[in-house]
Amino acid sequence: MNRRTVGLVLVGWAGVALTSAAGDEAELRARWREMHEAKAEQLVAFNEAKFGMFIHWGLYAIPAGEWKGERMPGISEWIMQRAKIPRDEYAALAKQFNPVKFDADAWVRIALDAGMRYMVITSKHHDGFAMYDSDVSDYNVVDATPFGRDVVAELHAACKRQGLRFGVYHSHSIDWYDGGDGGFALSGSEGRSWPVNLHDPSPTSFPDYVEKKAKPQVREILTKYPDLWTIWYDVPFRMDLQTSFDFYKMTYDLQPATLAGHRVGNDLGDYIVPGDNRIPEDGVTYDRPWETVGTLNNSWGYKHFDNDWKSVEELLFWIVEIASKGGNYMLNVGPTAEGLIPEESVVRLHAVGDWMKRNGEAVYGTERWRTTHEGPATVAMGGTREREEKGFEARFTPQDIWYTRKDATVYAMALVPPDGNQIVLSALASDAPEQVEVVRVLGTGTPAPWSRDETGLKVVLPDGSAGERGYALAIDLEQP
Repeated sequence: MNRRTVGLVLVGWAGVALTSAAGDEAELRARWREMHEAKAEQLVAFNEAKFGMFIHWGLYAIPAGEWKGERMPGISEWIMQRAKIPRDEYAALAKQFNPVKFDADAWVRIALDAGMRYMVITSKHHDGFAMYDSDVSDYNVVDATPFGRDVVAELHAACKRQGLRFGVYHSHSIDWYDGGDGGFALSGSEGRSWPVNLHDPSPTSFPDYVEKKAKPQVREILTKYPDLWTIWYDVPFRMDLQTSFDFYKMTYDLQPATLAGHRVGNDLGDYIVPGDNRIPEDGVTYDRPWETVGTLNNSWGYKHFDNDWKSVEELLFWIVEIASKGGNYMLNVGPTAEGLIPEESVVRLHAVGDWMKRNGEAVYGTERWRTTHEGPATVAMGGTREREEKGFEARFTPQDIWYTRKDATVYAMALVPPDGNQIVLSALASDAPEQVEVVRVLGTGTPAPWSRDETGLKVVLPDGSAGERGYALAIDLEQP
């Protein structure tokens, strides 16, 4: 009996028990709500963290967006499906995967240097290959590669050593290697085949995949790696309410403090993800914490010819825009097949970290204030494809100010310095309800002189307190 068979025997009964849970939709949602509300403390911590690192790493780092001399459009981690690579041909990449330059502690230091408060890595993406030592499937980084090391375990340990929260991404519904057709045939659908493997599907049925691979792998992750920050589920394609509930409840039963992302399916997640590289429009609010995930260029996995790197200024915009609307930003890196985070990513993350060291008080632990932004700049971020096609055309002015709040302090952030030393914050004009006590320039410890009239709160910045990438103010209010 091989390791795969042993794993299925050990975990199969638990999956059957979960699936056979009785109850209609109202009952399941009530049970979810009870478990979700039990995580109140963790949800507050999630909302306070604000900035994290996403990591997409797997066999797709080897072709890096190119297959048999043809450069594939779109995101590189989808190359198996987009290039219609047969399962066995793609799986042969595992024999080449030997990222000897991988250093978990170095990756964690890069995240911490950038001001990030958590890290999430792909434990299994849609290609079905596990980046950890799986007893359920031998198709994993320990058993199938010359590298032979558990990437998830090493990052889990490094994060614990250095004080960074750690979570995993897991594609529970889509598996182009073992997941059959992703339930496509069962749905009776015709036409668009996204996001499943119809060119060379596994002979297993989708229900068998869910019970014999997806649930057992999630169970072993929750058993092998304690104190997970989150399981970031993805693409609940053809997943019914009961199955989504099964994954959510399994997470809760084995690690009650671990948050499940909303892509577990059927609106059962602990936090919302508005979309990939997407920022909610003005006025949109959610009933749970939320997180935007974004790329440093236009691909999640490493793509050797994608050089459309976001500038430091653009990355800072994403941070302040998302924070002003009350969300988190999880920024992705796509390591190379050698095990290195690209230098273009590292340089930008270091510059972001310098800004966060100075101004992070205006981001971490903050909430949405009554005004999110004032000024002429308007930037719509509707997703990865929109960003790739349209680029980033925003031009910020000294009048563009983003606001957050924490307790009795309102924060104001600008990404460019003022023309002179004086700035005017129109959201805090004399007719505003807040009573200002002190204005502080973050990163300097220096109070700033201020006055107030019907045009706004007028603040005189001390010389040298605004850098080329702007400044942030803490406006402490009088307590009632």
